[in-house]
Amino acid sequence: MSNPADDPRPSEPAKRRSDRVALSADVALRRSGQNNYRVSVYDMSPLGCQVEFVERPELEELLWIKFDGLEALEAQVCWVEGFKAGVSFTSPIHAAVFDQLVARLTP
Repeated sequence: MSNPADDPRPSEPAKRRSDRVALSADVALRRSGQNNYRVSVYDMSPLGCQVEFVERPELEELLWIKFDGLEALEAQVCWVEGFKAGVSFTSPIHAAVFDQLVARLTP
């Protein structure tokens, strides 16, 4: 049994640096040295998002996420649970761009 203190995934919203917006979208993801493939994003903030992977990623792995209409965003894996992972964008998404993106991705 693992120690909850060893889990890098925030278990309480208060531990997050920014509130996440729940959504369901498909994006292009590219891991270093591999081709793009489509994955699902479940929530996001200007600082990062939760992604479902085809193959389990490594902690601190660098990758690129491309939302339609935006340049690819460099991100780093900060927690992994099964095939889902939280990634932190290297550079935050500008607030106005984030608001437009969320408006486009949510029904």
